[in-house]
Amino acid sequence: MNGKVDLHVHTNASDGKHSPAELTRLAISRGLSFLAITDHDTVAGVEGARRVASECLSLSIISGVEISSHAPGSEVHILGYFVDTTNAEFLQQMAALSEARQNRAKAIIEKLNGLGLDISIERVHQIAKGGSIGRPHIAQVLLEKGYVASFQEVFMRYLGQGCPAYVERVKISPEDAVELVLRSGGLPVLAHPTTVAGIESVVMRLVMCGLSGIECYYKDYSALQRQELVSIAKRFDLIPTGGSDYHGIDMATEVMLGEASVPIECVDNLVRLKKERDKQRGYQGG
Repeated sequence: MNGKVDLHVHTNASDGKHSPAELTRLAISRGLSFLAITDHDTVAGVEGARRVASECLSLSIISGVEISSHAPGSEVHILGYFVDTTNAEFLQQMAALSEARQNRAKAIIEKLNGLGLDISIERVHQIAKGGSIGRPHIAQVLLEKGYVASFQEVFMRYLGQGCPAYVERVKISPEDAVELVLRSGGLPVLAHPTTVAGIESVVMRLVMCGLSGIECYYKDYSALQRQELVSIAKRFDLIPTGGSDYHGIDMATEVMLGEASVPIECVDNLVRLKKERDKQRGYQGG
């Protein structure tokens, strides 16, 4: 295989700016060969991306998801690759997590209103364009109303952990997230690991549950960070993966789609492992 790869992107099915079709066309225009749609707690954007990608021969879409979980001291995000988007149990769990995100957003808005910031859930839904509401959508409304000057200020003053409008999310454990991906026929990968407290102990626990990989080539990680994470991946026999975590919302802090310098070997290794796992269990999912 050859070409440019991005294995961590978001559409407006969760908290990205672009529709699945728009994001896929952008990926094609930027010469990507592989794109994993990894929206938060939903796979609703995958089929729209696949429909557009089917119109050209240059881009393959990998079905994915990003599941938020919690461990002592930090959030832990688990990416799932090649998840079965028709698996009933998986879809039911995703729907429950998406509903929890909606309830959290309403609670955040109530807190902001209590602080004298006049924003409505209706406007946040308009910004989200039918997708699952997240803090970035709320941040956009605060920017729109002139209450803050930047996304960074939103999270530092209001929406970050410990701030006056912060609301805890419904928590599942990283182990549960890994097992959920596995039951859907997918490959679970630890996302942006430098945000995880006690990274090696967390990796060790998750490997016992079936963790397949770790995101080493993430966004704007330095060469040293990437080298250290690849070393951890080798130590635990994990596949290094990577992506831009592109949302298309705040280009002052984001890395452009496809610009995380992810080696094509990441996809080769994921595809190989997926085939091995499917053969072992006779899996018939998509």
